[in-house]
Amino acid sequence: MPTYDYKCDACDHAWEEFHSMTAEPTKKCPTCGKKKARRLIGAGGGIIFKGTGFYQTDYRSDSYKKSSDADKAPAPSTEAKKSDSGGKSESSSKSKD
Repeated sequence: MPTYDYKCDACDHAWEEFHSMTAEPTKKCPTCGKKKARRLIGAGGGIIFKGTGFYQTDYRSDSYKKSSDADKAPAPSTEAKKSDSGGKSESSSKSKD
């Protein structure tokens, strides 16, 4: 059962009541006794996950997963290219000596 916020328009008294969703809203103020109470619209309670295994990244979209996988793919190393070309030039200079 939810908790509802109420406020009296006559005396500005604010309070909370715990009752079922199907119950009629309270109209009578507990402080002044006038029937000027109204139920306020609140933000409601937040969802609380208890236990392990709930992560923000558990429910990512397919497009996010694809772009993430593309970022993880290793790019060709520039050092490997340099060592291949550098090795050939060094071997040719060594053979001349």
